[in-house]
Amino acid sequence: MSVRGIRGAITVDVNEEQPILEATAELLHDIVKANAILPEDICSVLVTVTGDLDATFPARAIRSMEGWELVPLMCALEVPVKGSLEKCIRLMVLVNTDKSQKDIEHIYLGHAQKLRPDLAKA
Repeated sequence: MSVRGIRGAITVDVNEEQPILEATAELLHDIVKANAILPEDICSVLVTVTGDLDATFPARAIRSMEGWELVPLMCALEVPVKGSLEKCIRLMVLVNTDKSQKDIEHIYLGHAQKLRPDLAKA
């Protein structure tokens, strides 16, 4: 078994609590489903947001999900690169898995598909 990183990103239209929490939950749900993982397989989750999203901590959405209460979570600000994608939430999910690196499915939703078009599914 190895520790693998699963990446994902999603955008929101507004800097408001509910859209941020809903988008975070949607992204994590899709990552979990695509990779067939359970909360107890998770080492930790790093959540970053762009500087224009300050209405809430996105990790709150994860903490409220059943089975995720004990998973270590951390929120941080994304590096503020000029011209980069706005209103974006990114996840780095570290998971214990037998999957190879090439078998990991990274998830990019909404406008975040622009970040990694090679990994985004239409």
